[in-house]
Amino acid sequence: MFNTDDTIVAIATPPGRGGIGVVRLSGPNAQSIAGALLSRRAGLKARTATLATLTRAAGDAEQIDQVLATFFPGPASYTGDDVVELSAHGSPVVLEAIVEAAMRSGARLAEPGEFTFRGFLNGRIDLVQAEAVADLVDSVTPLQARLAYDQLEGTLSTEIRAIDTTLFDLIASLEASLDFPEEGYHFVDRQKTVTAIADISARISGLLAGGRRGRVIREGRQVVIIGSPNTGKSSIFNGLVGAGRAIVTAVAGTTRDLVTETIDVCGVPVRLVDTAGIRETGDAVEVEGVLRARSALAVADLSLLVFDRSRPFDSSDVQLLTETSSCRRLLVVNKVDLPLVWASNPFTAVSSRIVEASATTEGGLEALREALTVELAAEEPRRDSPAITNTRHLDLLERARIEVERAGQAVSREVSEEFVLADLQQARAILEEITGQRTTEDLLQHIFSRFCIGK
Repeated sequence: MFNTDDTIVAIATPPGRGGIGVVRLSGPNAQSIAGALLSRRAGLKARTATLATLTRAAGDAEQIDQVLATFFPGPASYTGDDVVELSAHGSPVVLEAIVEAAMRSGARLAEPGEFTFRGFLNGRIDLVQAEAVADLVDSVTPLQARLAYDQLEGTLSTEIRAIDTTLFDLIASLEASLDFPEEGYHFVDRQKTVTAIADISARISGLLAGGRRGRVIREGRQVVIIGSPNTGKSSIFNGLVGAGRAIVTAVAGTTRDLVTETIDVCGVPVRLVDTAGIRETGDAVEVEGVLRARSALAVADLSLLVFDRSRPFDSSDVQLLTETSSCRRLLVVNKVDLPLVWASNPFTAVSSRIVEASATTEGGLEALREALTVELAAEEPRRDSPAITNTRHLDLLERARIEVERAGQAVSREVSEEFVLADLQQARAILEEITGQRTTEDLLQHIFSRFCIGK
């Protein structure tokens, strides 16, 4: 997958200009390559920022920049190898020149995720923690960052290892019993074995219970605002966003295309989509806008149906209710600051949650945010329980739970230990896939390829 014997280099800070940019070197020759480019005779002191001038090549008088160089000797470094970080002025031209100078001196440009991959191979982190690094870098809400950091700190890994240790002890006792086949469950009591297996299953189920909420926080959700023209969809959109992103006029059909913005709903990144008003029209551009609105609705996790109570509830509103009857939806009765003209309540047979609001006065917007939180199951996970956010982890834990329950059923039926052991050993193997103790090169390639270069 990667050559781990050479020295790699990459820019570790985001693309673009900044006050400071960091170039990272890692590998057996990290210190010598950096030393050859720095205008100082003495070596770098471990974990001490050293001010020096960096040149384009060893012995070259042409200077690139003044930098702070910090040496992290392995194995106590991020990658487990020797690491040198060069903090320079954050110009892309300067940082690229430093990378080119390091490559001329023997370094290789790092692949995406290669620094973290080396940390995984060198035992600095397990696979759960490695995936958490990418999630932490990609986080866009404080709650996403908190959950990713908790996993990086090892909360989930610790719980999985604790379950694995319990499984190992139980397997060892059952294997010992195989030496005395005439006795049957010689080293473990059958009922205690059933209880131990049930406890393991319950612990796995406890982790799975918060999985849906964790996935919502990690992956985010798409919410589409839809309704007839001029019901106030764009005003609702702007109110939730907190800025005038969508054009609002008194002219029906102002919005012709999809307008999107990401907002934070109780820690969940929500991609909010404003759409063209749904109606029959001969305008070719508006027709395309309506088609895009329906396409967005088809893939939405939740739809906000906006109705204008200051005008009659007509056939287009009825049709919208019918079309979305099988969708997850939230009804927004807008313009409550204006007189009500509906002769009767049109939602008596509708079970969806209803929120009254006024985009003009911003009344009801907070209630709408709270309703979004409930509909998206966005409540914050408890801090005393590891929160699973990764689909891979959830799938593997579900498979492990099935194997453990199968073993429990086998014990209850008084099946021989060999069959019980096969199920429990399979469960252990699955848990080890989560932390990376057992894995394939294809899986590692898939996981680390989504990292940014420099991490």
